[in-house]
Amino acid sequence: MTINEHLTEYAGLPVFTFDESTPAEGLPDAAAVAWRVRTEEWDAGTEWERVFERFLATVDTDRVTHLIVGHWGYLQPNGPGYPPDSLAKEAGRLPALRHVFVGDIVLEEQEVSWIEHGDLSPLLAAFPALERLDVRGSEGLRLEPFTGANLRTLRFETGGLPREIVHAVTAGDLPNLEHLDLWLGTDAYGGDATVGDLEPILTGERLPSLRHLGLENSETQDEVAAAVAGAPVVARLESLSLALGALTDAGAEALLSGQPLTHLRKLDLHHHFLSDAMAERVRAALPGVEVDLADGYGPRDNGGHYIAVSE
Repeated sequence: MTINEHLTEYAGLPVFTFDESTPAEGLPDAAAVAWRVRTEEWDAGTEWERVFERFLATVDTDRVTHLIVGHWGYLQPNGPGYPPDSLAKEAGRLPALRHVFVGDIVLEEQEVSWIEHGDLSPLLAAFPALERLDVRGSEGLRLEPFTGANLRTLRFETGGLPREIVHAVTAGDLPNLEHLDLWLGTDAYGGDATVGDLEPILTGERLPSLRHLGLENSETQDEVAAAVAGAPVVARLESLSLALGALTDAGAEALLSGQPLTHLRKLDLHHHFLSDAMAERVRAALPGVEVDLADGYGPRDNGGHYIAVSE
């Protein structure tokens, strides 16, 4: 699987693109859409900021609640141009902003693991009222432990999630976070987070309001499944996702042998390598649960398992 399509909806609102060619007239109501600010150019130090400055001058940004950072091109080493920095600097002109997606970038623009990032910490510090943050890509991504009293959804879509990002989440103060998705990825693209790094989440020591947990897109999905099978946090979840990874019968067996999952509303295992017999066992064990077992590729001899999103 690759990411081939831009977002058409984000956090309940339709997406409207603002780029170099967007006219100043006939724009939608500022609060009625999720604004995607993007550029066709590749010089992130200049062109994206130009588009963003025109966006600030054209749209009633006092009423913008949803903002998507689209394609921004290449970052210059130690130079300006990382779009979240621009958002942070202009936080006073975006007082209503509550939902931010950083990196709505598709395959024809840039592979997910080649999307260049910087430090997200200034963005989170500048918008303490933020309720949702989605991030795609992880090359150069940095984040310090942070306080997000209003943050309810946090998602990282990566081909390889660095353990430093996991540590920033687990060491932060996120008392109201309800939805967490971590695409763990592969170490070939920087995904060096281990099950041990997830322990503060799995034990329930952190994130007291968590209701959805996604530990996805992992080349060690069986190991993740085994850890989740005995994790105290699962008892308070409403939905659980171990999708997109290299899950085999061994991981599914661990899940079925662990704590009950019948309280879940949904279990998402799509993109997996389960046998038909094991898939049927999972369904039979969870009759009242919505179980997503789409995109099954069956057992593979001598390995051959792969995650959905890597490069």
